[in-house]
Amino acid sequence: MTTTVLMCLSPSETADYRDLIAPACREVGVEARAVTVPDNPEDVEFVVASPAGELPDFSALPNLKAVLSIWAGVEKFIGNPQLAGVPLCRMVDIGLTEAMREYVTGHVMRYHLGMDAHFEGQDGVWRNDVLPPFASSRSVGILGMGALGSACAEQLLGIGFRVHGWSRRTANVPGVTCHSGPEGLRETLEASEILVTLLPDTPSTENTLNAETLAWLPKGAMIINPGRGPLIDDEALLAALDSGQVGHATLDVFRQEPLPVDHPYWAHPKVTVTPHIAAATRPETAVKTLAENIRRGLAGEELLHLVDLSAGY
Repeated sequence: MTTTVLMCLSPSETADYRDLIAPACREVGVEARAVTVPDNPEDVEFVVASPAGELPDFSALPNLKAVLSIWAGVEKFIGNPQLAGVPLCRMVDIGLTEAMREYVTGHVMRYHLGMDAHFEGQDGVWRNDVLPPFASSRSVGILGMGALGSACAEQLLGIGFRVHGWSRRTANVPGVTCHSGPEGLRETLEASEILVTLLPDTPSTENTLNAETLAWLPKGAMIINPGRGPLIDDEALLAALDSGQVGHATLDVFRQEPLPVDHPYWAHPKVTVTPHIAAATRPETAVKTLAENIRRGLAGEELLHLVDLSAGY
């Protein structure tokens, strides 16, 4: 029997996934067809969606088993009344994880080795007076110890960094000093010479980095934000950069994207803007996660990466 998968994606995403879903399902023993308009709404058992697409009227899909997002972030789905009672799964994809791990590691190493001084110092001055410490003498903090944060932490541990991690619920990642709760947030920030923010975007995480919490960082700490734009109070960060409390910030995500051309981040000498490129879902690997959840949904098994709608992730 063939299951029908309704794609609620942007036109470009539809083009990327249309011909990949059925073969991926076949690999796990499921016959499926991916459509943008179903012949019969009663045939639709799964919706593959992204915030860039339009969600259907779920009341017209009586046999719907789950909504499967192709994005890791699901904040744009949270609160949608159409999702009431429908399981929602976020994307956890090996391609996305590898990309985030490489982005974070690259920028941590840039800061750790002080590479900007050499990039910008091609002026004939021989600057060999300050050597970077060994990684084992440097502390990196990670806010958010989910799949992406844990993968980045393990990579940085492998290089030799001391890693502190903070999450809403206490995590357990071997080798990482894990913290939780308000006091744990302060302890993590106070230990973070380089800070990576990978929290989800929820009402409770908005402005996690604000004037008060930025002051807990060691003076001159570096910040890398490939997580979500609203995690940072922009005005507070600009003030901390101007005062020297924060030495530099690499920002990949923003409250408004594309970042407006007149935004102060573009011209600030202590800010590196990257255009939301840290980690994108790769269709060729993401379809494996989709196919496995389709198989599980048909078999009545527990779905992977199920979202807690009350928590927002």
